[in-house]
Amino acid sequence: MKRRLLGVIDATTYHEDLEDLITHRSLAALPFGGRYRMIDFILSNMVNSGIRSVAIFPKQQYRSLMDHLGSGKNWDLNRKRDGLFFFPSPILENDQNKVGSFDHFAANMDYFYRSTQEYAIIANCYTVFNMNFKPLLDWHIRSGCDITELHHKDGQPMEIYLVKTSLLMKLIETRNETGYTCMKDVVRDIHHEYTVCHHVYDGYAVMIDSFQNYYSTSMEMLNPAVWKQLFLKDQPILTKVKDEPPSKYIKGSSVKNTMIANGCIINGTVENSIISRGVKIGKGSVIKNCIIMQKCQIEDNCYLDSVILDKDVKVQAGTQLTGTAQNPYVIRKGTKQGVLINS
Repeated sequence: MKRRLLGVIDATTYHEDLEDLITHRSLAALPFGGRYRMIDFILSNMVNSGIRSVAIFPKQQYRSLMDHLGSGKNWDLNRKRDGLFFFPSPILENDQNKVGSFDHFAANMDYFYRSTQEYAIIANCYTVFNMNFKPLLDWHIRSGCDITELHHKDGQPMEIYLVKTSLLMKLIETRNETGYTCMKDVVRDIHHEYTVCHHVYDGYAVMIDSFQNYYSTSMEMLNPAVWKQLFLKDQPILTKVKDEPPSKYIKGSSVKNTMIANGCIINGTVENSIISRGVKIGKGSVIKNCIIMQKCQIEDNCYLDSVILDKDVKVQAGTQLTGTAQNPYVIRKGTKQGVLINS
């Protein structure tokens, strides 16, 4: 009982550099890897660590996130006791980049009062990694830490914190006296009274905070060595299950080093790309180094290189779109892109 963990996921962060992809959805719901959303990684890590009560704190544009999570069934969190809890934010200002806003938590204190877990993990929603938190909890207890902050092996803080639930509640309740607005404020204050420890995670981990690293991290998923570090048989990354027919490859099509989800129709050439479900690629079209999201339609004789298409984009016949690895060409959701439009 004493070693049980409570899961707390902050889903309020808004990275301006990703604006074209998160104007209509929260960062937590950003598609990744053809079939996943960003929140799937931290949520799966919690479930695989035996956490059975998870609270998600979103701020805005969270309809797609709620649709993705549903009752939590796909993560075995649709439970009579504990389970998945969703706490939309009151109107909070100036906290967009602070993981774990104490004001947001304070508006939902009943959740913490009613919890029976002695320890809590407070985490961001935009880190791609696969970690079991049980060894971290054991290390935290053995080390006599009040707060443990997770760091990556490159030295970067991962904005993931382990703390006693009672201490978390104290920090929330005394926020007006201490001036602490989030966990980051506590661990960065050189005058705090707590024993703060840093634990190094040496596995694969990337915090998605820009177009460039969203694109580069997505492309890394095409590397089998990276894929094997992230998608582990005994610690699966869980997601919402969609029923789609197998993808159809028309005679004459060509596919190399590409991840393609179900329900697609491929009638062109696709290389080094990630194709989400329900995508249609026309005859004579060439798709290279691209991320194509759900239900996009690319008509005949198009050429796309280093392009990110958000959901439901239609690319008209004969269109050419080219970006670079450092600056991928991004098309917003539902846009129609064509030769006349480009000119």
